[in-house]
Amino acid sequence: MAKQKWVRPEGCPLWFDGKNVNEAMFCQEFLTKHRLLYTENAFFTVNGRMVDETPLKSAIYSSVSPYMVTNVSKKIVSIIELLKITAYKSNFKPQEDQIHVANGTLHLDGTFSEAKDQIVRSRFPVKYNPLAGSPERWLHFLGELLEPDDILTLQEFIGYCLIPSTAAQKMMVLKGNGGEGKSQIGTVLARLFGCNAKDGSIGKVSENRFARADLEHILLMIDDDMRLEALKQTNYVKSIVTAQGKMDLEKKGKQSYQGYLYARLLAFSNGDLQSLYDRSDGFFRRQLILTTKEKAPDRADDPHIADKLCTELEAIFLWAFDGLKRLAANNFRFTESKRAIENRNTVRQDANNLIAFLDAPDYIRFDPELSITSEEFYRIYCVWCKENGMTPMKQRSVADYLIGHQKQYGIEYSNNHLNYAHRRVRGFRGITAVLHPPNDALAGFTQVWPKDNPFEK
Repeated sequence: MAKQKWVRPEGCPLWFDGKNVNEAMFCQEFLTKHRLLYTENAFFTVNGRMVDETPLKSAIYSSVSPYMVTNVSKKIVSIIELLKITAYKSNFKPQEDQIHVANGTLHLDGTFSEAKDQIVRSRFPVKYNPLAGSPERWLHFLGELLEPDDILTLQEFIGYCLIPSTAAQKMMVLKGNGGEGKSQIGTVLARLFGCNAKDGSIGKVSENRFARADLEHILLMIDDDMRLEALKQTNYVKSIVTAQGKMDLEKKGKQSYQGYLYARLLAFSNGDLQSLYDRSDGFFRRQLILTTKEKAPDRADDPHIADKLCTELEAIFLWAFDGLKRLAANNFRFTESKRAIENRNTVRQDANNLIAFLDAPDYIRFDPELSITSEEFYRIYCVWCKENGMTPMKQRSVADYLIGHQKQYGIEYSNNHLNYAHRRVRGFRGITAVLHPPNDALAGFTQVWPKDNPFEK
């Protein structure tokens, strides 16, 4: 008896043979109808990163449901896993000169294209409207909150967050005493950025090695109420601020992988961002610190101010884009007011009291012909701390700071200094100690010094 030839049921797609779904053929046909790629643990479409896979599952269900009645959910999961392989792209670099908005693509040079046929990493929910004008309500709100020069810095920083770039290598801390309304900025930015912004905690980022992976594909992380505890370690925070190229990211229970990280950090706080151990210039240099004006005593707070500000989102976007263009023209160096620079210097000195000690002429002086041993320097530094009610840093930290700032202070480190016992030890040339008449604060230290006091020579 001749074998009967198999005939495909009429009207069935090529990926269905009457009994089973050919997943490979389904994925190939699906990708001809839907622009989709997969990389770095996420699907991307013409509308940006797919935050929720439910619409994708729904589209697959619509296609297979007429031909399947059992195990449909398992088949959908299986198809999605195969789609990840079929739509995989290894090299999908961020486009640092383009901003993808709801109605097209805005280029950094100001040109605009309405085409939306390109798969992109992110797309803003706001439209580009060159006729939107000036955001008067927004500018009035900022005028009550910040000094005019600081508004320019904020404008540049928000514009900086529009593109996936860390070229400026800065984060921002906006601090006040409370009640000024500064956190409303975060609410407006959350609406402006949509899924490209995320609430987070700088404290969590600093102490949790998995927190960096949570910021993958995000343009802006907003810390609405920054914790005031000093960070135990700062390497994660610094690496995010200065990230260039791919970074090593890790998720709990999974193998680490390489991914792009370009999330900018914006924190609102009632105090400064401090480190428990890191007193390096690099930690503070990465911070833009703006302070708010004091709240006017007769100001009536509007509980709906954020909603009113969000009615100007298109104009706020144009305002931020102007800030980005100004920042790019200045080679990604921010406009900083004298007040903002002083804020950073003050925070640096508060975190490292050795800086203030080096400006104390009653205790030390700089002289290229004189020198001091490391031990002698640390002792007089401890005297200064005791008299000023401060806690001295560890001796090794003091020595490391001086070694790292030799040129700044005009000193020279060597291990060829004679101490009071005429033994060669480590010390510094170009600096010496100055002792004022002894008092009760000095008594505890002068007792442990040798009779032949090197400071009095």
